[in-house]
Amino acid sequence: MRAPSDAARAHSFNTAAAQYAANRPSYPPALFDAVEELAGRPLAGARVVDVGAGTGIATALLHDRGADVLAVEPGEGMAAQFRRGHPGIPLVRGTGDALPLATSSADLLTYAQAWHWTDPARSVPEALRVLRPGGALALWWNITPLDIPWHVEQAMRIESRFGLHSGGPGPVAPAVEQQGRGARAAEADPTGRLTFTSRTVRWSRRVPVDTHLANLASHSLFLVHGAESSAAFFAEERRHLLDAFPDGSVKETYDVDLIVATTPGTGNRTPHGA
Repeated sequence: MRAPSDAARAHSFNTAAAQYAANRPSYPPALFDAVEELAGRPLAGARVVDVGAGTGIATALLHDRGADVLAVEPGEGMAAQFRRGHPGIPLVRGTGDALPLATSSADLLTYAQAWHWTDPARSVPEALRVLRPGGALALWWNITPLDIPWHVEQAMRIESRFGLHSGGPGPVAPAVEQQGRGARAAEADPTGRLTFTSRTVRWSRRVPVDTHLANLASHSLFLVHGAESSAAFFAEERRHLLDAFPDGSVKETYDVDLIVATTPGTGNRTPHGA
């Protein structure tokens, strides 16, 4: 069977926006502390553009930190869910490859789980165009770490059933996660125009087994195969998880893989702790 295209996987989220919003993991406060430190400025009062905002998980957290946030989202279904969940936060339709924004209009561009859907040959120049002097580009991904036995076992079952995938981070870590943060930065900007600083923030959440499975099912790997073809896997996976977690509660652990690049200029403030 031919693997689904990246475009098909990117568009697949629009059919599962409500499921995505209800079950995907959030991000810990320590991530935003790290963004401020590496960007060299506080989020409070900053003009932040959250690109590929999806249903607004990261956008809302940036807003809660006091940022003046504008969301950019290409998908109709995701944008509709965003507006239902966050009616007070402005959103425009667009992509990172052609940002619908004025030149030098943002202090910070953020991509939460979204940069891998862009073409860096286009999205890097667009980021540099939109950022003000001294601005920053912050990219991050929630990655399932492969040093926790039950996560490894689940990843092996998914790989056995569906194979490795070449798209963005999901239930099976692609090669870039396994190679480390240097590979992440190189893939983010193959031209080397940006110099990234990296940070990893580990965190966890405890959720019911069914929430964990619904989170898995919201990944493009499963969405492109369709609910019917994935149903047998999830029924079997539920049995595995209840054997491992008989109380029905799963502790999901994540490493947030963060990389930040700043642009030349006088806009940066002194990093926290410097």
